[in-house]
Amino acid sequence: MNTTQSGYEAEDKAVAFLKNKGHRILARNYRKNCGEIDIISLDKKTLVFCEVKQRNSSAFGGPVAAITKSKQNKIVQTAHLYIKENAPKFDSIRFDAICLLGEEITHIPDAFIPQRYNL
Repeated sequence: MNTTQSGYEAEDKAVAFLKNKGHRILARNYRKNCGEIDIISLDKKTLVFCEVKQRNSSAFGGPVAAITKSKQNKIVQTAHLYIKENAPKFDSIRFDAICLLGEEITHIPDAFIPQRYNL
């Protein structure tokens, strides 16, 4: 299995996990020139932008360490464009991560909080 196929399978698991928690999935793999957001969902009235990371081991910090400051900034820029283009109704925004380490799934709400929201 190549890394692209493995990534899609990880995202499928993450979507199923979020749906099971009551999220309504709005978009997957939302891409713009500035970046990509793996999953966009609504958790009640909270708009959630979710990054999915999968690793086979926790060496080098595991999946969460792969969500660098640069990656966070790209997600925030892309989230801004999503909101501008789609005008979803929401009361608050959250940036989550779903980390898959082997078969273990960990959901980290508010995995990062942007310094500048302006959304």
